[in-house]
Amino acid sequence: MHEDKFKSRVIDMMQLKPGMRLLDVGCGTGTLAIMIMQAYPQVQVTGLDGDQEILEIANKKTHDHGLEIKYDQGVAYALPYPEDYFDRVVSSMVMHHLTRENKIQTFKEIRRVLKPGGEFHLVDFGPPRNMYTRLVSMVMQRLEPVGDNINGNLPTFIRSAGFSSVAEAGNSDSIAGILTFYRAIK
Repeated sequence: MHEDKFKSRVIDMMQLKPGMRLLDVGCGTGTLAIMIMQAYPQVQVTGLDGDQEILEIANKKTHDHGLEIKYDQGVAYALPYPEDYFDRVVSSMVMHHLTRENKIQTFKEIRRVLKPGGEFHLVDFGPPRNMYTRLVSMVMQRLEPVGDNINGNLPTFIRSAGFSSVAEAGNSDSIAGILTFYRAIK
């Protein structure tokens, strides 16, 4: 899926500055969080994931890179952070795993923890753009709750969570379908 390529792209889109606080929702093994810290060592990065074993891998990888990233166990739809805390929230390849209800609640939670004027950056599967990605999407729908992504519902859900500006910021092809980049402002 060219993970480094699309994650580098989302990092560039965030326009990070020293002193910012960033939350990586669904951080997994910490790949994106580590890439962010390497590119912007003066940004405070927090990773959140529901799987403690995965977070142990993230902690080890982070330690091996000589970085400091705070990792918390929790779920995207019940974020354990105060209101108006983060300057940026990013989520990469997580939303297609969530049910519709959990996607909607996650977007509300992300808006809650963002500071006014803060930005949410999302990359995940999006609407198919050609015959190949339509075929792949049909297979994906049998494996994951990805229908809302494929049907283009994510921007509507993000808007309904109260974001003032929601825009598609680009697309990227992958073997598993189209990856769509979104940017939303609180």
